[in-house]
Amino acid sequence: MSAKARARSRKKDPEGRMPLGDHLRELRRRIMWAALGIIVGAVAGWLLYNPLLGAMTAPLEVITERGGEAALNFGTVGSAFDLKIQVSIFLGLFIASPWWIGQLWMFVTPGLTRMERVYSLSFILSGAILFVAGGAMAWWILPHAVEMLTSFTPTMALNLMDARTYFSFFMRVILAFGCAFLLPVIMVGLNFLGVVSGRTYLKAWRWAVLGAFLFAAFANPLPDAWSMIAMATPICALYFGAVGISFLRDRRVAKRRAADAASDL
Repeated sequence: MSAKARARSRKKDPEGRMPLGDHLRELRRRIMWAALGIIVGAVAGWLLYNPLLGAMTAPLEVITERGGEAALNFGTVGSAFDLKIQVSIFLGLFIASPWWIGQLWMFVTPGLTRMERVYSLSFILSGAILFVAGGAMAWWILPHAVEMLTSFTPTMALNLMDARTYFSFFMRVILAFGCAFLLPVIMVGLNFLGVVSGRTYLKAWRWAVLGAFLFAAFANPLPDAWSMIAMATPICALYFGAVGISFLRDRRVAKRRAADAASDL
């Protein structure tokens, strides 16, 4: 929350609650700052485009090593330029992840105390690390996916792939797993805000595990069950890790309240 918004809030409500209009203005402000950070990251992504392009097309070399042929096709005059913009923005999301995650967190938790700002910094850093870790896991799986899926191509055929479709496939999977790995940060954040308790999370563990495996089944580019299990297991581990942190926080809050109640007697 900005200083002006907090000042307006205090004038209108002694408890510091914000009217809906102030919330919308603050949301617009955070979105604009987050978008600006992503644009700056995209500029760096523009410079890193060629190395990333080489890494993404490296799995196609496996097809050549098998004795087949593979090539990327740019169907229109401007498709190569459009692709460079898309990949640059994609890289910008990862490069600027601490910034836009921080903007999201500051909108959700306005008017923080000094200690809460320390907690917020840990949430922002954890979210950025997990977002990149999820993308890294997808990046590790994707070359195997390309190798396996193209292995069904008949020997007399040529793998002529649309370049935008090929890179969109890469970017969708990487972004999906990057966002999925943000789950524990969101869970712990809601717990610290007092919205959901650790006990509530634990009661829903069956649905959480089912959701993790359903997500892995749809997002997994490989057709085998083992890769789905390998992708769902870290998500389940992160879920239960968030449950454990929430339980520790709930216990600490309960002890503090008991101590406050005892001191009031």
